[in-house]
Amino acid sequence: AMLAEDVTYEVREPVARNESTPPEILAMLAKDMDSVVRRYVATNESTPLEILAMLAEDRNSYVRQYVATNELVPLEILARLAEDEDSVVRQYTAMNKSAPPEILAMLAEDKNSVVRRCVAMNKSTLPETLAMLAEDKNNYVRRYIATNKSTPPEILSMLAEDKNNLVRRYSVTSLCRWVGTNYEIC
Repeated sequence: AMLAEDVTYEVREPVARNESTPPEILAMLAKDMDSVVRRYVATNESTPLEILAMLAEDRNSYVRQYVATNELVPLEILARLAEDEDSVVRQYTAMNKSAPPEILAMLAEDKNSVVRRCVAMNKSTLPETLAMLAEDKNNYVRRYIATNKSTPPEILSMLAEDKNNLVRRYSVTSLCRWVGTNYEIC
């Protein structure tokens, strides 16, 4: 507990990051005046859910971003973060490997193209969401779908005829990985 109360954040930070730190110390550090310390509490897999819920409401968007990266964050908290005013928080939510398909589908309609790009990269994104994003006006969104290892060959085939040459190139490369080098375009 003494290290958790040290005057310098550089000492408190490793305590916040340590998965062996007791919940009561993590609760104390979750209220730390330094956002860096609160960020590390947010990513700690031992942080109790009620503390993560509190940090998901933190005034500092960086803290909320770190909560969004925690793969143990419950669905209710991720759903709240998916609607955060800060687009970077929504991006981190879209990149969370544990984000459920319904949250990813919602984020696939985000006005921010970087958020949609993050959904396109997430291997948990369902094929129907990827199919919708394959028609996105943003080249980068389509390019990330083309490189997502979960994108089905039907979508890759469609993207192999995209108007953007890099989208076509990445789609063909991914398609060849799916079907092997026997495919006529490989």
